[in-house]
Amino acid sequence: MDANQTADMFADLYTSIYRHTYRRRDPRETRVSGETEAASHFDRSQAAISERIERLIERGLVTRVSDERDRRRHLIWLSEAGEELLSLEREVLSSELLLRATKRMSVADREALIEGLRAFIAASVAAARELRKET
Repeated sequence: MDANQTADMFADLYTSIYRHTYRRRDPRETRVSGETEAASHFDRSQAAISERIERLIERGLVTRVSDERDRRRHLIWLSEAGEELLSLEREVLSSELLLRATKRMSVADREALIEGLRAFIAASVAAARELRKET
């Protein structure tokens, strides 16, 4: 297994580990409402938000479309460039660093790493099933 293959496999397995082990919330758990969360998150007036949207439109990251049901309203959608940027921003692991790190490992260590991650994923899946049965 070469360094490129190991780096790619590690990234895929990392995603799987996250998917199987992230903390899931009970739907009955108290949560902050979307409106409260947005107001708290942005801490901005309507005018300030409109100004930011205008800048995103100018940069080609979002598009504004009139709502067909109510022409007074406008819908904001990610443009293709916006989707590409968002996709890039969602990558939590650096491909370059993964490759550099795996190049420093022996073939045996690379294989052991991938084997260990796969074993951890299998154990995580089994643990999740067990937990669901208990609740």
